[in-house]
Amino acid sequence: MEEKKFDVKSIIGFVLIFAILLFMMWQNQPTPEEIAEQEKQEQLEAEKKATSTEVKADETKVTTAEDYSTVTPGDSLRLLNLQNKLGAFTYSSTLPSATDNFTTVQTDVFDLKFSNKGGFLSEVILKEFVDYDSIPIALIQNGNAAFNITLPTTDNRILTTEDKYFQPSVTKNGENTVVSMKFKASESQFLEYRYELKPKEYMIDFSIRSQGLSTVVNSSQEINLDWKLKAFRHDQSITYENRYTRLTYMYDGEKIDKLGQMGDDEERIEDVRWLSYRQHFFSTILVTDTPFKQATITSKDLVQDEEIDTVFTKAYTSKLPVAFTNGEADNKFQLYFGPTDSKVLKQYDYDLEESIPFGWGIFGWINKALFIPLFSFLSSFLPYGIAIIVMTILIKLMMSFVQYKQFLSQAKMKVLKPELDAIREKHKDNKMKAQQETMALQNKAGASPLAGCLPGLIQLPVFYALFMFFPTAFALRQKSFLWADDLSSYDVIAELPFSIPFYGDHVSLFPILAAIAIFFYMKMTTGQQMASQPTQEGMPDMAKMMKYMIYFSPILMLVFFNQYASGLSLYYFISNLISIGIMLVIKNYILDEDKIHAQIQENKKKPKKQNKFQKKMADMMEQAEQQKQAQQRRKK
Repeated sequence: MEEKKFDVKSIIGFVLIFAILLFMMWQNQPTPEEIAEQEKQEQLEAEKKATSTEVKADETKVTTAEDYSTVTPGDSLRLLNLQNKLGAFTYSSTLPSATDNFTTVQTDVFDLKFSNKGGFLSEVILKEFVDYDSIPIALIQNGNAAFNITLPTTDNRILTTEDKYFQPSVTKNGENTVVSMKFKASESQFLEYRYELKPKEYMIDFSIRSQGLSTVVNSSQEINLDWKLKAFRHDQSITYENRYTRLTYMYDGEKIDKLGQMGDDEERIEDVRWLSYRQHFFSTILVTDTPFKQATITSKDLVQDEEIDTVFTKAYTSKLPVAFTNGEADNKFQLYFGPTDSKVLKQYDYDLEESIPFGWGIFGWINKALFIPLFSFLSSFLPYGIAIIVMTILIKLMMSFVQYKQFLSQAKMKVLKPELDAIREKHKDNKMKAQQETMALQNKAGASPLAGCLPGLIQLPVFYALFMFFPTAFALRQKSFLWADDLSSYDVIAELPFSIPFYGDHVSLFPILAAIAIFFYMKMTTGQQMASQPTQEGMPDMAKMMKYMIYFSPILMLVFFNQYASGLSLYYFISNLISIGIMLVIKNYILDEDKIHAQIQENKKKPKKQNKFQKKMADMMEQAEQQKQAQQRRKK
């Protein structure tokens, strides 16, 4: 290590620079006369315009800027028009709410902009995230959102807040920043939107309250809140993002439902606790402390052509009742702007994580209880691509007994195939008798086709749960692995100069690898299954259909998963590779057909009691056979 030395010359240089700076500051300080003149000038300027203020505390920055220095004839005319529209409301021409301006607030997680016109948020930028094009995530921007309350007045007028001007103020409540937007008739008569922002939180406390409006607002008529949002596109794949962009809501206690995935949809619902405008990996959520009695919600698909670049994916609207008691309002809400991440949403006591489509019933339970905790643990110390591979290996090993049961059943059926063929040949003119003896032989031997089907059904919940897990795994967003830049989007190894319907304008490698693995796995399983099936009528057609399936399934994977998350295709690739390996190990090292044959012969010698289902089936077949014979005798 290099020895540190005391540099006298450097110390002397710093002292001299510091002394010079002090001398210059002393030389440039104003005289008492200059200070008095400056104070006089500042007082004159203060009378003309409001000063800009900055509030900074605990990494929270607030900036407001208003200029009310003059009221032009045009402004006076506008204020007069406002006064005429408002009826009982009277505006002073000096109220700062009569200007079209913005109040900006910065926190650890947000860049927010509040509009004086309408009093609502005109811009919400999430500071910690960027989209596929490295642009900061904007949930609200450039007029894509609207928030409006329709107020009927006592003199039969209709007021809409979205085109009225609110007076802003910014204060501190401990560590929290409070933004108040007041639609004023006077200092004691107003409608207020109050926002309280907490450090490092995506949830904003929001309230709508009024004071002194009981003589103005006709609360006996319907007072509605209209909340609209056009969801920005944030992901590389429009197809993939639009599939998981949906309006989700909680109603009637703890029920969760959602509007249509594609196309347009509308619902009228009751007892609504929250509404989530989900934009795949990001959400805008309105939560109410007192459930809305009813709501009319709509979703419109804005992606007309997935091959053409688009700005928006869906348009959401909600029409909600606002409670005004005796002409006054006091409604408390929460506004969430942030990631659709179960870890973040669980921090709030509203079951907001239920807005994530983990899957219904047992599929969602498997994801929440098993796959999410497992992947969170693995990804805490492994790269995300490696974590997917390790999780896939663990799941396949856990389910390997299912493959063993399936393969064992097929091996038993393969050993019995000559005897089953002989039975069908012997009773080729009596299918019912052939079926009875087939079932009797399978029962004695301890071999049944259902023994191979039932274990396979166990895999379906796991398969579907994983299919839902990867599209909702926020942790995979913009995480790279090998040639894939983003495991939550498609990987690209080649750009095409044209677009192929359903396929796209690029080539992804992970779906190709997954399709190849699926092809070989299906070829192995189909060959084994056909070898174990007894020869019967219709088998050539069945064999032909299964042969087509060997090619059809990989083609589906190749085409449709080209637009899907590379993490999901990576899972299918690794999963099928492991399945092929497990099958080879079982076939070559675990199962012995000679031993299976010997065991079957032993089982046939032992009396085997039929279970209730088998006995019932045998009785039904025997009765059917007796009826058939009786009919033949009557014909003779």
